Amino acid sequence: MNTQPEHIKTLIIGSGPAGYTAAIYAARADMKPVVYTGMEPGGQLTTTTEVDNFPGYPDGVDGPSMMVQLQQQAERFGTEVRIGQITAVEFSKQPGQPHKAIADGSKEIMADTVIISTGASAKYLDIPSEQRLRGGGVSACAVCDGFFYKGQEVAIVGGGDTAAEEASYLSKICSKVTMLVRKDQMRASKTMQHRVENIPNIEIRYNTEVDEVLGDQVVEGLRMVNRLTGEKEEIAITGLFIAIGHTPNTDIFKGQLDMDEVGYIQTQGKTTKTNKPGVFACGDAQDKEYRQAITAAGTGCMAALDAERYLAANE
Repeated sequence: MNTQPEHIKTLIIGSGPAGYTAAIYAARADMKPVVYTGMEPGGQLTTTTEVDNFPGYPDGVDGPSMMVQLQQQAERFGTEVRIGQITAVEFSKQPGQPHKAIADGSKEIMADTVIISTGASAKYLDIPSEQRLRGGGVSACAVCDGFFYKGQEVAIVGGGDTAAEEASYLSKICSKVTMLVRKDQMRASKTMQHRVENIPNIEIRYNTEVDEVLGDQVVEGLRMVNRLTGEKEEIAITGLFIAIGHTPNTDIFKGQLDMDEVGYIQTQGKTTKTNKPGVFACGDAQDKEYRQAITAAGTGCMAALDAERYLAANE
């Protein structure tokens, strides 16, 4: 391990819309931010082929291009972006004291402020055909991608509130929504169950799982299997939405930061402050309600402003 630690004003862990927006604001405030990108530079949007709902792009933009532009904007103001991963942290409990982080298992960094923007990862079914067609009709965000399937037939996998909400959302755009529920009943609240059951163009298939997603380059159909009978059936669809939950990428902070039962970092009131002074959380690592690029960017701005005020108060 390096014997001489590096001392910086602001360490940003994660590089999605939240992290890069935080970097833009922090750099403009002369906080000299250093961004560690993590294992997936650019975050979830790098796996999204088309972003159509981020303000400022009237013709839409593909996710990877958008993240490159955000990185370039952050770098224009002096952000240092490092391809690497923060592998351990030790947060100080005392205001004004720096926090320790280990990068790539060896480099020691002391940071006056830390902004966490590690995001969350959507859970997938982990079957080969599903993974192959991610970005080609397989999506984990109906609100993000549902528009592209206007007037078409789609399917959604899941039985919780999120799946029910997204099925309801898709029903207003698509001609038909087939909802695959693994068990003989939904986990969603009774209110959400009643809602989807009363929408005429939603068909609910209980005790049903995905056997294979059909199509070479894009989704063309779905083969389902009944868990009770083993019977298989194919339907023609153009989009498959996976709504079985997200996992926040917050494992290295467990035991140091307050989290909910799933692992989302808890922030104080309408701020991005965590329970450790000088440590702030933004984006999907602390937001399980909205999970949109624009809301992540907004909280990234908030985190930078909170960090700037913290530094000013502790000079």
